[in-house]
Amino acid sequence: MAVRRKLWCRNLLAVTLLFCVLLQMMDVYARPANMSAAKDKSLPSKDENEILPPDHLNGVKMEMDGHLNKDFHQELFLGKDMEEFEEDSEPRRNRKKLIEIFTKVDYNKDRSVSAKEMQRWIMEKTEEHFQEAQMENKNSFGAVDPDGDGHVKWDEYRVKFLASKGFSEKDIAEKIKNNEDLKLDEETQEILESLKDRWFQADTNPNDELLNEQEFLSFLHPEHSTGMLKYMVREIVRDLDQDGDKKLTLSEFISLPVGTVENQQAQDIDDDWVRERKREFEEVIDSDGNGIVTMEELEEYMDPMNEHNALNEARQMIAVADENQNHSLELDEILKYSEYFTGSKLMDYARNVHEEF
Repeated sequence: MAVRRKLWCRNLLAVTLLFCVLLQMMDVYARPANMSAAKDKSLPSKDENEILPPDHLNGVKMEMDGHLNKDFHQELFLGKDMEEFEEDSEPRRNRKKLIEIFTKVDYNKDRSVSAKEMQRWIMEKTEEHFQEAQMENKNSFGAVDPDGDGHVKWDEYRVKFLASKGFSEKDIAEKIKNNEDLKLDEETQEILESLKDRWFQADTNPNDELLNEQEFLSFLHPEHSTGMLKYMVREIVRDLDQDGDKKLTLSEFISLPVGTVENQQAQDIDDDWVRERKREFEEVIDSDGNGIVTMEELEEYMDPMNEHNALNEARQMIAVADENQNHSLELDEILKYSEYFTGSKLMDYARNVHEEF
């Protein structure tokens, strides 16, 4: 099994263990372990972390490591307003904000949201995520382009990446300049090699081993590039594909390692995870229902700008809250199912609805 798969296994087990510990100790905080004695003791800053390709891509259904995006529907519906719906925020304020969003989604102002209206809204929110990524990319690109020439060499990025992982930027730059052994631990070396592969995939015409700002955006956010989206799909399939046929069966898709903590709570988490992946595979990803997911099907599933996908998502979102079965959403329905759309559960959702609307 590839080292990437091993890292995945290790991370998933760590998450399961941490979940169980947090239920017993509310003051436990996860801290990154030292990967090498050669590292600085100081933690990387937020700016340094922004140069690293994120695992989570807003508005994309699957994480870069192959896990399902738990916040996908909320990201589609709320866009940049997600931050306003915090768990401890005031319910009445959240209700007003949700009513405001509903009136925007309801383009024809008939106080009912159709699948077409929801599709249009989803595409607008997806574009919003794209614009946000582009703005963040400007800052990230500036951080790795020290001479400001509009191009970033692989070695320039490599220095910044290792600095973000706690290594001395000065020492690393000097060793690279002198072509010396960096003496990296195995895990860091494997990550670096994976990033290098991704770097050269993002390097389009001319293939000059330099990335401009747009190419760097593709490097960090492959959803912005058709070629990089294909690359991301290939990487996910490679991690999950057990028989090497470059396709995924249901058993391959749900056979990611489960937690090994021997208690009922951990088992329940694992069972929920398997059920969720099984439903996503059978009802969404496997578009022709033949029990096999090809790279083309997975690419279509992952593409955030696919209008057909957006319409399917709109219908699915409506079906969750469509209590009167009229294939559209009224305000009271969306308020009642607010937790699905916003992550925030509104109490007394129907109170003063008409007055506020």
